Amino acid sequence: MAEVGPRWREDVPGHVRLMVDAFTPLLAGAPKDGVEVTRDIAYAAHPRQELDVFRPSRGHAMPVVVFVHGGAFVDGHRNRTAEVYSNVLYYFARHGVVGVNIEYRLAPEHRYPSGSEDVGLAVEWVRGHIGKHGGDPGKIFLVGHSAGAAHAGSYAYDRRLQPAGGPGVAGLVVLSGRVRAETLPENPNARKVEAYYGADPAVLDDCSAVSHVSADSVPTMIAIAEYENPLLDVHCAELYHRLAAAKRRAPRMVWLAGHNHTSVIAHFNTAEDRLGREILDFIRLGR
Repeated sequence: MAEVGPRWREDVPGHVRLMVDAFTPLLAGAPKDGVEVTRDIAYAAHPRQELDVFRPSRGHAMPVVVFVHGGAFVDGHRNRTAEVYSNVLYYFARHGVVGVNIEYRLAPEHRYPSGSEDVGLAVEWVRGHIGKHGGDPGKIFLVGHSAGAAHAGSYAYDRRLQPAGGPGVAGLVVLSGRVRAETLPENPNARKVEAYYGADPAVLDDCSAVSHVSADSVPTMIAIAEYENPLLDVHCAELYHRLAAAKRRAPRMVWLAGHNHTSVIAHFNTAEDRLGREILDFIRLGR
């Protein structure tokens, strides 16, 4: 991480693979005791509309984390490897939170707002079924990384994408999130963003999660790495500012020194747990 971090932007895809390959064997030896996993549960009809549930072996009416992975809108899987991204949910389950790892449809076949619609369908499934897995349907927290944070953020903030009663979640955690849709030259994933949202600047702005923040937005926590994919830290800073301005109170914000866009997720359930503890505190306090 120390070697790659300062050079992260020089080869984002290669460095992502390097981090995944480095963390996978490390996570294979990480603690997973006391967690029961039920995999490949369908929450809708499409083959990608599935989720895995990570339940602490003891407890009931526990908070719930619904994790939405990244992949630049056209790629990714909730099981990037046998260990990544399950490590995120193992961590929360080991700390008394039911974990739900969701899959969603991808562009270019499935364009905006399919990802956020899938988040909504997954939340609907969780609200109806998580009690059987020890979870409290009144304490659901979305945690989205990268493009997953774009999907989760749009669902959480944009009333057009929510059911009549609201999003049905107690909070949102944005991790290195592409919460502004743009196709700027600095963005190495610009064509992938275009595959999901299109290229019209007015549509991109209207589809961006940051464009729908209000005083009534769900409690939000934001985290970014020191070494990010270009502009993601800028977009998260915009989200921080817009939330603070709308709510007249700054949201919880974490800047992870030494981390990069991938390690910010891949390090969950290792010996380093500053970010994990911050999220657990956010869940406990609701702010």
